Amino acid sequence: MKTKLFDKTGKETGKVTLNDSIFKQDINKALLWENITVLLKNQRKGLASTKNKTEVRGGGKKPHRQKGIGWARAGTIRSPIWRGGGVVFGPKPRDYSVRVPKKKKLKALLSSLSVMAQENKIMVIENLDIETPKTKNLAKILESINLRNTKILMGVDVISKNIKLAGRNIPYVNVKRVDDINCLDVLAAEYLLVTKKGLEKLEKRCATKK
Repeated sequence: MKTKLFDKTGKETGKVTLNDSIFKQDINKALLWENITVLLKNQRKGLASTKNKTEVRGGGKKPHRQKGIGWARAGTIRSPIWRGGGVVFGPKPRDYSVRVPKKKKLKALLSSLSVMAQENKIMVIENLDIETPKTKNLAKILESINLRNTKILMGVDVISKNIKLAGRNIPYVNVKRVDDINCLDVLAAEYLLVTKKGLEKLEKRCATKK
């Protein structure tokens, strides 16, 4: 399987062969669903919190005398049955994250890469070394490749300072190291643009962990 190769100015210069053992795998939809569900769940921050009876401020003395007034006895205004009192069984900060075996993560990544390869949505660029950290320089390269205003996942071997600063102002661009890419990153993008060194590193990552 081959894909287009571009130089750093965005001009097509030839073709690059993609490794079939990585980019031509059987697509396991169930595994993709499982991994994407876990990745989304792991983004959840369990910060919801309420105060119980012991944490509410006040209530140092009984709100009224216990007998002779016809009311039920009350020991503290912090009681859950009082307005402003503690909450019974309320939420507390907790961890919602779920772990997935490494082999499952890798197989899901291979499936997502195979989906992009089948749809001819993987492109390779020689490098993304821009001289100045200006957004317009990166946008110009993407425009030359006809990827303007398209959700792009840019896979690089190392995120340089210039690329980081230039890419953060483009809302449709997600710059990530190939070592950190997961199946959700791949499927959330319309195109995968990877550098030549990044492609080599990605193939090495997938080959050594299989």
